[in-house]
Amino acid sequence: MERILVIHGAGFNMRGKAQIELFGEMTISEYDEKIKEYASTIGVTVELFHSNLEGEVINRLYAAHESETDGAIINPAGYMGGASALVAAIRQVNFPTIEVHVSNPSSRGAVSNFSGACKGVVAGFGVYGYYLALKGIADLTEGK
Repeated sequence: MERILVIHGAGFNMRGKAQIELFGEMTISEYDEKIKEYASTIGVTVELFHSNLEGEVINRLYAAHESETDGAIINPAGYMGGASALVAAIRQVNFPTIEVHVSNPSSRGAVSNFSGACKGVVAGFGVYGYYLALKGIADLTEGK
């Protein structure tokens, strides 16, 4: 069974509390529950991780690299426009990483620094984007 690390970036803990007009009313715990539900239907296990500190996210990615992790999903959230060390870490790990955005950043003129380091990008599908990313990693790593 594939193991997938799901990373919520800086500020994701504010989902459902701020910028509701942009990201909706779901809280981080509601996202986590839905992601676990999606993982169960696909037959993968997930580890959910959130930090507002870039170094903690980098350390978690490197720890995943040293473990039996098959892939990662990152919603960079507040890291999207910067975080060059985190982008470098994504390039260094030995598994595919998919970037997920609940909204569509390009529709508001935002550009992500992560897309070039990731295997793919899913944007604008709300929480369902996590299902698409989980399925994508499961299909990519099947029979690994």
